[in-house]
Amino acid sequence: MGSDWLSQRAREAEAAVPGGFDLSECVREPIHLLGGVQSYGTLLAVAVVSGIVDTAAENSGALLGVAAGDLVGANVLEVLDADDWAEVLDATTGEDGTGAALPVVAGAGPKRRSFDVSAHRREGLVIMEFEPREDSAAFHFSGFYQGIRRALARLRSAGSVEDCCRVAVRQVRELTGYDRVVAYRFDGADGPGEVVAEDVTEGWEPWLGLWFPATDIPPQARRLYEENWIRVIADVDDPTVRLYPRVRAASGTPLDLSGSALRTVSEFHLEYLRNIGVRSSMSVSVLREGRLWGLIACHGGDPVRLAPEVRSACELFGAAFSLQLAAIEERDRADALTRSGGRAAAVAELLGADLETSLVRHAAQVQELMEADAVLLMRGGRLTCAGPSVRRDVADELGLRAAELLTGEVWDTDRLPEMLAKGAAPETTRVPGITGERGTAPESHAAHESAADGPGAAEELGSTGGTGDPDWAGGVPAGALLIPLRPGDYLAWLRDERPLPRKWAADPSVPVRVGPRGERLTPRGSSEVFRSVTRGRSRPWTPQDRAVAGELWRMLTGLVLHHADVLGELNEELRMTNTDLDSFAHAAAHDLKEPLRGISNAATFTLEDAGDSLDDRSVARLRTMERLAGRMDELLNSLLHYARLGRAGLRRRDLPLDEAVDGALEVAGPRLAEERVTVLRPPSLPYVNADPDRLDEILVNLLVNAAKYAADRPDRTVTIDVENVDGPNGAGTEQAVVVRDNGLGIPADRQAEVFDLFRRLHGPGDHGGGSGVGLAVVKRIVERHGGRLWLESEPGVGSAFYFTFGEPAPPSEPA
Repeated sequence: MGSDWLSQRAREAEAAVPGGFDLSECVREPIHLLGGVQSYGTLLAVAVVSGIVDTAAENSGALLGVAAGDLVGANVLEVLDADDWAEVLDATTGEDGTGAALPVVAGAGPKRRSFDVSAHRREGLVIMEFEPREDSAAFHFSGFYQGIRRALARLRSAGSVEDCCRVAVRQVRELTGYDRVVAYRFDGADGPGEVVAEDVTEGWEPWLGLWFPATDIPPQARRLYEENWIRVIADVDDPTVRLYPRVRAASGTPLDLSGSALRTVSEFHLEYLRNIGVRSSMSVSVLREGRLWGLIACHGGDPVRLAPEVRSACELFGAAFSLQLAAIEERDRADALTRSGGRAAAVAELLGADLETSLVRHAAQVQELMEADAVLLMRGGRLTCAGPSVRRDVADELGLRAAELLTGEVWDTDRLPEMLAKGAAPETTRVPGITGERGTAPESHAAHESAADGPGAAEELGSTGGTGDPDWAGGVPAGALLIPLRPGDYLAWLRDERPLPRKWAADPSVPVRVGPRGERLTPRGSSEVFRSVTRGRSRPWTPQDRAVAGELWRMLTGLVLHHADVLGELNEELRMTNTDLDSFAHAAAHDLKEPLRGISNAATFTLEDAGDSLDDRSVARLRTMERLAGRMDELLNSLLHYARLGRAGLRRRDLPLDEAVDGALEVAGPRLAEERVTVLRPPSLPYVNADPDRLDEILVNLLVNAAKYAADRPDRTVTIDVENVDGPNGAGTEQAVVVRDNGLGIPADRQAEVFDLFRRLHGPGDHGGGSGVGLAVVKRIVERHGGRLWLESEPGVGSAFYFTFGEPAPPSEPA
């Protein structure tokens, strides 16, 4: 874990330290298993069921009158009254594992004295921490309670996050007496922290506005801050008292002190505190939705021992602070909905009917709703982008995020390039944007030079990646906020990079350095401020942005579902209408053939029986009746065939296109040879997924057309090939079969007509005649497959017919 969490710059910096230094040891250190406590108190871990002491601090003899070696394995009643033990058990009972603090008189023989005991349960043990209390230091509840009440009242009156932080640091300093109290907010779960509020004694360095590297508080420390709300270090030079035994027989590890108030401190952290001139400290966790938002950090120039009730008050204050932050955020979210609800509803209405088309038409309003630089829509596998171009892999990555979201959940990031860098290498396919592609490829910068802040000091400009161009680098925006629509579909707002200037309390590129006392962690302080510019980040998304997006999702989902229902009803009506039309066409064609056959036979028999006695005009009219009846029969046969295409099912399978072409040439080959048209094809054609009989019809019709409309030239050719073409709505590429000839060609203004039923651009007898059904049949077959058919043609140059077959429908489940 440690080496993965450290940046490359941190690893390079530790390697440059004289004698070497492994900062990942700090990251990996099991700080909850250090096996010691601060020496001003002592500790006993006692089995809940039996009351037998499992572990004891080695100073128990000095404070409780019984040596640790003698206490372990003995009953806790040797140093604690039965009533007090029962009260400890009762106070620590509960599923939430909440600890308790109570006054007791404990010890053996002459060592009996007053203690404050903090107790909590872990792994079947009650862990009790004894802190001596002098009788002269009696707790005065009334005065203390009034101070806490005033502090909480002032906190509740705070109207913004900034006000809340300022009130918190002032009240905690009044409660504890520390020399410096700061509110420290993390930039993301694993990111650095910024001092956003401060209350400090005169003569101490101001830290307000300074940033501290993420390595100052490694991941395991952040996890402990989420579990244990308060951490107190009475004296950085305190000699640690070890536990006996060092390793528990039951677990094979030291006693877990995650919830301990007296837990000893990592040497790494002690070095850090000494380097900044701090003798005592306290940290109170600030949580938001169960995750660490920040800390209230306290520092003293002298050792400070806080009584348990003061620690409890600070812990209560931290919880109240966290609740107040949540309340402020919820109020801001509600205010944002009130202010933006009308605009969100208007945008939802604009997008309700046809998302893709509406997004392009109303891109400005959709972007303005979130103050975004672009909007991206994924729907049905098709991408629509309003704004700068977006790489396809970026859109796919956002799709994966959307697929993980719960219904109505909003996801956002202000550091999308960083997130993508942790995944696979980017692809090069891009989704075209309405305004075209912008931006250049990102550069990496690691230029950090020490620069003391003062007159004539050089300004250090660092970067985590990016360019001077504020536009997107290589099609990757800096920030994204998205809402899922339906499975696989989402709407996302995207933001440009916004370089952020920062003042660091230490050079973030040099987290390790030999200090004045030989310690190996970087000293911090305003006397050595480092300036940098953070790149690859967008303006952060606010709770208000997320609230508006959630409200838009609710409105938009309702409209989309409504339109989907309406469209479903229309599609069903259209299906029934098409079925009726197919049935009518089939019945009409079939029923008309019988009287038509009678008319034809009557004309033929009349000519045979009485032709010699008829005048030439009558014979000519009878011949015309025969010819027209034949033509009508041909048209009815074509109509019957066209109707059957709409009624018959498809039997799709994967088949080699080479075999299909061979079969079609058995029918169309003689006609091509007669017109001296040469067939060209590559050595090998791929497989296609289609109905074999229907594919044969397509190829035969297109090849016969190439023969019919061959130009008057010696090199008559028709080519059959497969090409990669752009998919519909910019959704990547797909394979299309193309039949290309160098024949007569078709004028641009008449190309759409050639696919109409019974439509010929030439006379009935020209170019071999025909009913004008062939290309209409081709179009119907392609559309039945879910594909596309289109034409590229130029008179005197030739024509190219492209067709695809779309994706095969999934097999239906058995009833």
